[in-house]
Amino acid sequence: MAARVFAAILSSVDGRMTAAELSDQLQASPAAVSGAVNYLLQLRLATREREPGSRRDVYVVQDDAWYQTMMSEDASLVRWSESLRKVLDASGQGTDAHHRIRVSLAFIDFISEEVKGLTERWVKRKAELDAEIAAEYTALNP
Repeated sequence: MAARVFAAILSSVDGRMTAAELSDQLQASPAAVSGAVNYLLQLRLATREREPGSRRDVYVVQDDAWYQTMMSEDASLVRWSESLRKVLDASGQGTDAHHRIRVSLAFIDFISEEVKGLTERWVKRKAELDAEIAAEYTALNP
């Protein structure tokens, strides 16, 4: 359901929808939409805003939602790494705990480095994609 809600908001005219609009479009119960929206909010793939002069929540998806989510996850990886480094020394070299912590730390450090490389490649690819989309738009709207 979360994927359906994300796709619905992302494909809407302005990238914004209310819970009622989502429920109507997806033919889903308000409870199902609420659960899906809360999940997307947790992942930071969507944000909640208020319509001016209204008490109604509007859910928004930015075109770079996945990128922003990955960047916030990268910051989380740094915190995990720092925490594991602190307990590594205290775990006692040669113990099972030390082994588990070292493997976890190595994995987190590996993923963190890979995310940096992905980010650099994505920034370059995004610039190319933006130019490609702009050219297509110009060709369709002379």
